[in-house]
Amino acid sequence: MKKIIIINGPNLNLLGKREPEVYGHLTFEEYLSLIQQKYPQAELDYYQSNIEGELITKIQQTGFDYDGIILNAGAYTHTSVGIADAVKAITSPVIEVHISNTFSRESFRHQSYLSPVSSGVIIGFGLKSYELALLSFLT
Repeated sequence: MKKIIIINGPNLNLLGKREPEVYGHLTFEEYLSLIQQKYPQAELDYYQSNIEGELITKIQQTGFDYDGIILNAGAYTHTSVGIADAVKAITSPVIEVHISNTFSRESFRHQSYLSPVSSGVIIGFGLKSYELALLSFLT
């Protein structure tokens, strides 16, 4: 069984409430329950924080023991050298995900510090972005 963790950054705790026209109507916990049922061959853990240092700590704690990390660092994607350094320092592969198409949004969102140090990037497929990342670890 593959051990995968999903790590979500700032404001993703508001899924289902925040801009539902962009992010959908499901909370992340509701969505997580659906993909856990759909993919019982994966042991899925979940962590969310609005605090950059806590995200770095979780990446460091899990980045040597998990088969994969699905990371949506939210706005920290575009600002955090520290999170990028944490991803670069670990051995677990990381897939960077984004619910919205960041390239169709403000120009500052077109830059990612995570993309160069991630194994892959999935952008713009709504919550399905997480499932696509999970599939990349399971196949």
